[in-house]
Amino acid sequence: MKLIWLGHGSFRLEIADKVILLDPFLTGNPMFPEDRRAEAIAGATHIFVTHGHGDHLNDVGPVAKELGIPVFGMVELMKWVADQHGVETTGFNKGGTVDIGGVTVTMVHATHSSATETADGVPVYLGSESGFMIEGEGRTIYFSGDTDVMADMKVFNDLHKPDIGILCAGGHFTMDMRRAAYAAKTFFDFKTLVPMHYRTFPLLEQNADLLKAELPGVDVIEPQVLEAIEL
Repeated sequence: MKLIWLGHGSFRLEIADKVILLDPFLTGNPMFPEDRRAEAIAGATHIFVTHGHGDHLNDVGPVAKELGIPVFGMVELMKWVADQHGVETTGFNKGGTVDIGGVTVTMVHATHSSATETADGVPVYLGSESGFMIEGEGRTIYFSGDTDVMADMKVFNDLHKPDIGILCAGGHFTMDMRRAAYAAKTFFDFKTLVPMHYRTFPLLEQNADLLKAELPGVDVIEPQVLEAIEL
């Protein structure tokens, strides 16, 4: 299994025989080298998107159309993606699970917001924000999406027992390193933890030193863009 950070809250996950793009943010992502776009999306089989903010959604339709691959996410968001881009989508909802052949993905709650804007700046709300539990190759990954810490995480752990966490931790728009550390040690028993949604902009946290200090028994891996993490 390989996890490849595309910067910000975006990842390429190679699991079983699938290549999943999670919230791909390639255009305008300050951390992503756009001349390596083809490499980042090569062989992708599925896209999963957690919510409707542009730094998670804007590349979803174009990439899906270019590659001819399906997109999965919240029902209302998927209707909007299908209507806007003419691509195949599967809408599901919190507590629901989709099986993509050797890999199952369960949508779980997040606490954030989910909207895009029209050309004249009017907000268009696109269902509810979410996270995902991804199970395959005998491992379970919790991909938090954008969220704050919440008591629901105990339920997630009781039901799914993820050994790998990919947690937003940049602060300002999501939980910060201190809150992510609290979530990890209070509600989960991760063996490996990868922070995300940080370092992209100056107002976000720039390193995971605090997260590492708070979780001495967890392998906290600071990802590097387009460098594969073997899980």
